[in-house]
Amino acid sequence: MNNELAKKIILPILVFIGILGVWSSIANNVEDFPTPYGTYIAAFGGVNAEGDEITGVLTDPFYIENEDDKGLFWQILNSLQRVFSGFALAIFVGVPLGLFIGMSKNAQYAFDPFIQIFKPVSPLAWLPLLLFIFQDINLTAISTIFVTSIWPIIINTALGVRSVSEDYMNVAKVLRFTPIEKIRQIILPVAVPFIFTGMRLSLGIAWLVIVAAEMLTGGIGIGFWIWDEYNNLNYYNIIIGIIIVGLVGFILDLIMGKISDYFDYTKTGRA
Repeated sequence: MNNELAKKIILPILVFIGILGVWSSIANNVEDFPTPYGTYIAAFGGVNAEGDEITGVLTDPFYIENEDDKGLFWQILNSLQRVFSGFALAIFVGVPLGLFIGMSKNAQYAFDPFIQIFKPVSPLAWLPLLLFIFQDINLTAISTIFVTSIWPIIINTALGVRSVSEDYMNVAKVLRFTPIEKIRQIILPVAVPFIFTGMRLSLGIAWLVIVAAEMLTGGIGIGFWIWDEYNNLNYYNIIIGIIIVGLVGFILDLIMGKISDYFDYTKTGRA
């Protein structure tokens, strides 16, 4: 095992031990705060500190009691369905709009002020208005994801277009390319890595937004599940939910990172 690989294994373990130490210290000083061992038992089952046999929430994530009582797998699946619906809509609108803004100075002047105004708006600010419009929790969550995750796609797509060398654009003029030919043969080979970077950021925002959206709108989903556990005073399950949200977000980012790297010719060596 080389030194670099050893560091990648040992250092995270040391940080994890430190986190457990801080966590245990908080649990010892805050009454009823979940302990690391208690959280493990709540997740995977076993005998708790009081000697009671506990069934862990992760031991049967696929159960369906009724439409409002489902296992964690279905909670995560419902959240992902909303995330990918809003994310796909953001791609469908954001990429063409970003190409248009990147190719036209007038479009940039027209849209940029509004992008800068709406980009920092919290998803929680959009929720009441969108819920009033759609009167449906699924459409509200999807539209909230769309509104808050579209900006990285537009901005990075436009940045990718503006990164195209002026010489290449002059060649397109000489060859009298149509706008579609210009986009397909000149712009996209350069802009695609930027587009996927924007998509990666957008997906991260989408997963971040869905938890807050589901907490407020209700229904089936990991965000609502965490909020419901809080209302039921199941603090161990809240920590389990937080860890699951983090792990799913990490996996989504890892997948998008691999896809982004594949289309980035500066990393793959493809022209």
